[in-house]
Amino acid sequence: MGDVIVVIGSGSIGQAIARRVSAGKQVLLADLQRENADAVARVMADAGFDVRPTTVDVTSRASVDALVEEAVALGDVSGIIHSAGVSPSNAPPEVIFKVDLYGAAVVLEAFGNVIARGGSGLVVSSQAGHRLGALPPEEASALATTLADKLLDLPMLQPDRVTDSLRAYQIAKRGSSLRVQAEAVGWARRGARLNAISPGIVVTPLSRKELNGPHSQDYRRMIEVCAAGRPGTPDEVGNLGALLMGPEGQFISGSDFLMDGGVTAAYWYGDLKPE
Repeated sequence: MGDVIVVIGSGSIGQAIARRVSAGKQVLLADLQRENADAVARVMADAGFDVRPTTVDVTSRASVDALVEEAVALGDVSGIIHSAGVSPSNAPPEVIFKVDLYGAAVVLEAFGNVIARGGSGLVVSSQAGHRLGALPPEEASALATTLADKLLDLPMLQPDRVTDSLRAYQIAKRGSSLRVQAEAVGWARRGARLNAISPGIVVTPLSRKELNGPHSQDYRRMIEVCAAGRPGTPDEVGNLGALLMGPEGQFISGSDFLMDGGVTAAYWYGDLKPE
């Protein structure tokens, strides 16, 4: 028995964060596809990490609850890295809301009941949430505080209100960041912290699909005009994740950190500003 870091989603960003914060701890690595979890677990095990692969479907309360039970059986859950999600090029609005919004809410509710004192959680959100205009206060509050199992019933999320996948993705990512802020209050009562990172275009297999998808021209334009002049890397997100989850981040909770090379700044005030 010892400290356990739960990683949900076996993608490159989740891996990068996990490698920075999991030395000497057990890693419970969960993915919808067992073969993905197995492959990443082998790579991390070869690098000296103690990794147990498993499966989870974040759209299922029962599946998330089973993951919580598996984690608690291993030891004290001292860290959660939630990086599971779908992209707007590969999913319709209803799937985006169920995975990226409901899934994050269920994970934070469930693990908020077992997170150890001194523990920390991190949700990987997206720059997309920062390019959504201000929501009416009642809608923002509903996204942040509605119980997960009632979240998808909100009028603002219904098919007649949201028909575009990119718009759904922006709402889902704004919602997950708001949820982090609200859930951080409950986590604090257990002596734990909770934050989010909103990366921009980071080179991963998923982003490569986006760069060749229906919005590819927009994504390439973002890279051209942003201050960094390039996409990010998973290791750069891992650096920030290590700060937020580690001892040097003990004064940080309920926050969402945008790291996108300056894309959002250019969107609101620069060359990417909509006409």
